[in-house]
Amino acid sequence: MANELRPCPCDIGDRFDYGGLGQEVQVEHIKAYICKPPAGTDKAVIVIHDIFGWQLPNTRYIADMLTTNGYIAICPDFFVGQEAWKPSNDWASFDEWLKTRDAGQIDKEVDAVLKYLKDQCGAKKIGVIGFCWGGAAVQHLMLKNPHLKTGVSLYGVIRRFADKHSLLHPTFFIFGEKDDIIPLEQVTLLEQKLKQNCKVDYEVKIYPGQTHGFVHRKREDINPQDKPYIEEGRKDMINWLNKYL
Repeated sequence: MANELRPCPCDIGDRFDYGGLGQEVQVEHIKAYICKPPAGTDKAVIVIHDIFGWQLPNTRYIADMLTTNGYIAICPDFFVGQEAWKPSNDWASFDEWLKTRDAGQIDKEVDAVLKYLKDQCGAKKIGVIGFCWGGAAVQHLMLKNPHLKTGVSLYGVIRRFADKHSLLHPTFFIFGEKDDIIPLEQVTLLEQKLKQNCKVDYEVKIYPGQTHGFVHRKREDINPQDKPYIEEGRKDMINWLNKYL
């Protein structure tokens, strides 16, 4: 991960002035942000936040974007009330902080959210997307959860599940070419392992010149040369969900 001299680029947009179109709800033991389209639908997407937590405005912006494309979108607090990482925190303490926030230990929360989506929202086809920490969580879920139809992992931390590639569901992996946290050699190895082991549809795509966190970057931090790739990443994500949900 990054150090205190070069902050994690996930926090770009931490002060994004965006209130959200949805509402906060209680789902069993966790809180969640949910947004529903005006017209009824039986399709839903679980949005898994990055280290900056479920209240990050950028993440809610993406959830609302999913809703404008016809999906129920829900972003639960997968830290279950524990404090999200703050840009001002000391990166020397990050590994200790992460020990109680394992992207591979979210199954109880996902089961609660799936039940809520089915019972309270009428969802029948459910997918998942996630950013960074949440991208690693997506890979975890695609390896084991039979109730999800598809997933999109956006700059998910590969090393978290580096030895597991037998995906159950179609999965799309989005990476930036200039990501300091996920070197391209890790992406290449992921592709090789998926080719050898994966029996379902998958795609690994690298976006030229892009850094970590690029798809959910706030508007005012988008450089003109990056904008086409950010828009392409968002469009690709929606197209993948449309194809498999």
